[in-house]
Amino acid sequence: MQVSVTDPFGVNNDLELPTLVLALDPAAAQKQFRRHLPRLAGARSAVELKLRAIRVARHKPGRRCVVEYDLRLERPHAPPQTLTLIGKVRARRYGNADYRRLDAVWRAGFQSDSPDGVSVPEPLGVVPQFQMSLQRKVPGELCTAALLRPDGVRWAVRIAEAIHKLHAAKVPTDRSHSMKDELSILHEHLLQLARARPVWGKRLERILKACDELGACVPPPRLGGIHRDFYSGQVIVDRDRLWLLDFDLYCRGDPALDVGNFLGHITEQSLRTFGSATALVDRERAMEDRFVELSGEATSQGVRGYATLTLARHIYLSSRFAERLHLTERLIALCEQRLGLR
Repeated sequence: MQVSVTDPFGVNNDLELPTLVLALDPAAAQKQFRRHLPRLAGARSAVELKLRAIRVARHKPGRRCVVEYDLRLERPHAPPQTLTLIGKVRARRYGNADYRRLDAVWRAGFQSDSPDGVSVPEPLGVVPQFQMSLQRKVPGELCTAALLRPDGVRWAVRIAEAIHKLHAAKVPTDRSHSMKDELSILHEHLLQLARARPVWGKRLERILKACDELGACVPPPRLGGIHRDFYSGQVIVDRDRLWLLDFDLYCRGDPALDVGNFLGHITEQSLRTFGSATALVDRERAMEDRFVELSGEATSQGVRGYATLTLARHIYLSSRFAERLHLTERLIALCEQRLGLR
């Protein structure tokens, strides 16, 4: 087989993800796809799957990896079809739970042709030998760019409707995430930064105390299934269709967290791109207003609270990337302002 393999990360050396050696072997991949992808293969004697290329797209050493596979499908009496699969491998996981979770969302009204234009990538199967779940790669661009266009307000409204659809689907889950969990993560990260940068220590301690008080003021939510990692990098825009991605953290929690998290990321994007935290405020307001309209006025306070907590988390995140270090001081000042500390 003439199959190109591209691995810019050297994942074969990741001892915590040992199955990647097989996953990047063209002969092994071809054999496993024929056996474990019934949604593509159908009647196996009637469909031929031919692997064309393998690419490692993302890699977090010791934790997870994303591999893309280009395939050609040949069926009798039909033109050949090309497609790309996305395979996900996570340390100490087997892929079954990830596949079942995505499949449950897919079956809850998020198929590729859903009439409302809100979908998730089609789940295709699990390859046990690779400990990998597989899904179809979808077309389009990340909505990060769409939000910056002149019609960005329109996309902000659509995204609010899309995440509300996920909440209303009530896809079951046995995992949960509370305000206590959210604050615990924030404490861990900001205290880590305070130890690394003592010059900010007192200010970070004050921010953490104010965040605790803010969290205590958020009304008890009506719990439901939430994405829990919802931001512009998790939404693809393809003409008028939205694709929601990555349900690795899907759990039971406060629906306001998803929108608040998204708004906090927009504010950070605004600060990073335009040097102003308010450059995209019309997008933020449109998203919040539409979500509150759909979910009820009681969610408004939670949305704003989680948006501020997300900005506080970005203080830590900015310190981890050299190209964002210049934002850390500004994010501290912005959080102080929002929390009434200045």
